[in-house]
Amino acid sequence: MITVDGLVPEDRAAWEALFRAYIDFYGRTEPAEMYERAWREFQADSRLHALGARLDGDLVGITHFFVHPSTSGPDVCYLQDLFTAPEARGQGAAAALIAAVAEWADDQGCARVYWHTQASNSTARRLYDKVAEDRGFIKYDLPLQG
Repeated sequence: MITVDGLVPEDRAAWEALFRAYIDFYGRTEPAEMYERAWREFQADSRLHALGARLDGDLVGITHFFVHPSTSGPDVCYLQDLFTAPEARGQGAAAALIAAVAEWADDQGCARVYWHTQASNSTARRLYDKVAEDRGFIKYDLPLQG
């Protein structure tokens, strides 16, 4: 049975293993300080937020999200990261995490939750197409020096 709740200090190692797998999935490498900073932010739970999905008590999925203003309406919630352990896929962890973020964002007065994924991420997109609307936007990144 999948349950979703906040991350507690005892989740640190399992969370980092899942987050590192997420970073690896997208072909990135991040310094150790990035994981430390993110964990501190999630534990503070003021600017950046995190939830974990548990299967039989084990942390098998994570999501990271935050609220930001919108120029054309109420605040919105950006679901930045979502990852489930390969052995837990297909058991409802990702859907439960998305639903929990949506409920949290609704409680905060947000107008919507949105996220990005790579066009080639067909496994995740099968779920996303069931729970949300693809509005056809293309994302551009402009890296900065700072």
